[in-house]
Amino acid sequence: MTLYEQITENMKNAMKAKDKETLNTIKLLKSAIDLARINGGTREEKCSDELVIEVASKQVKTHKESIEEFRKGGRDDLADALVKEIEVISVYLPEQLTREEIEAELNKIFEQVKPESKKDMGKIMKEANIILKGKADFKIVSEIVNNKLGA
Repeated sequence: MTLYEQITENMKNAMKAKDKETLNTIKLLKSAIDLARINGGTREEKCSDELVIEVASKQVKTHKESIEEFRKGGRDDLADALVKEIEVISVYLPEQLTREEIEAELNKIFEQVKPESKKDMGKIMKEANIILKGKADFKIVSEIVNNKLGA
């Protein structure tokens, strides 16, 4: 079963269970995926797992940024709602790597690319995007790469 089919199945289950919060989150995710399919020119019946992961990752990233802003503004109620949405969306993402696992992968990339200065950050991030896409928070990846290049 593809991730897209799993989303559709979970949406039906949420409807049957009358779980409005989960249902609304899944509907928003499904709509974002459908929009990405249309904008990407892919109108095939099958939706790739890569596209689902890409869209879900973007949604989680956006939610995390919004949570920070809501907390700064004293709107913990809205932040808490987004935390719940992230929990629902995260089901469709691969397991996230820990900081140590990210560093280990980046060390391999550094050995492969052999950067000489901060100018090589683009090359490193390009490789990191291929290997870590959907599995790591790129805010952390960028931070680690900057630290390694700055040393």
